[in-house]
Formats: sequence, structure tokens, C-alpha cells
Amino acid sequence: MPFIHTQVHQDTPQAQRQGIVDGIHQALIAAIGMPEDELFNRVSAYAPGDFFYSRSFNGMARSGKLVVVEITMRRGRSDAMKRDLYARIARNLKANAGVAPDDVFIFTHENDYSDWSVGGGKFAMALVQQPGPA
Repeated sequence: MPFIHTQVHQDTPQAQRQGIVDGIHQALIAAIGMPEDELFNRVSAYAPGDFFYSRSFNGMARSGKLVVVEITMRRGRSDAMKRDLYARIARNLKANAGVAPDDVFIFTHENDYSDWSVGGGKFAMALVQQPGPA
């Protein structure tokens, strides 16, 4: 279950925010096989004076409205899957929300089942392992 934190410029309209969330979600489903009902995306807004970044790093032409997509997910996706995921996110954000691909900044954190509790205070590892004797 990936958990997404998306950061957008404070002037990003609600409809565009929804298009961004939908575009990321559809990319996760297509690229890594995430189930459709695993939508967990926290959207935060930043003011211009709260976020500083290079508009030209790595040959990009970034605007003043960078979209940052931070993905925390379980370890195990191949580099090819991640490459596909990143490309799909950029394409979807352009198509769904009018975000220029150079304005999409993505990074991931990977961890294990033991690092999650997804509800009820239950250890997520219990979802993938048989419980041992008490």
C-alpha cells in the first residue's frame, strides 16, 4: 500500500488538485499493480516563500508551481517498474491536470511490511504472515 504525499503551490485550484491525485493513482495501478481501493494521498500546499528549488537543475525548465510527489511504499519494485511509474505520473499529470512534465518532481521511500499499521492499530505484517504461538 503506497502512501503518497503530494505538495502543490497554494494557488492550485481544487479541480486541478483532484486531477493530480487521480493521475498519480492511475499511474500506481498501471505501473506497479496497486489495487484500485488503495488510495492514500495527502495533499499539502506551499506558499512561494516556503519552498525554494532550482528551476533549471538537470536541464529542466521548471515554473513557479512545482508538484512534488513523495511515495512511501513497500520494498521490492524493480527499477523498470519505477521508471514506468515516474513516466506515467508525468504523462497523467499533464493530461489530467495540465501540469508540465518538467514541473513534476518524484521520489520514493521504501520500507517493509513491519513498518506499517494501516488501521485499528494492527501490525500490517499480520496481513502477510501467519501469527505465531502466543
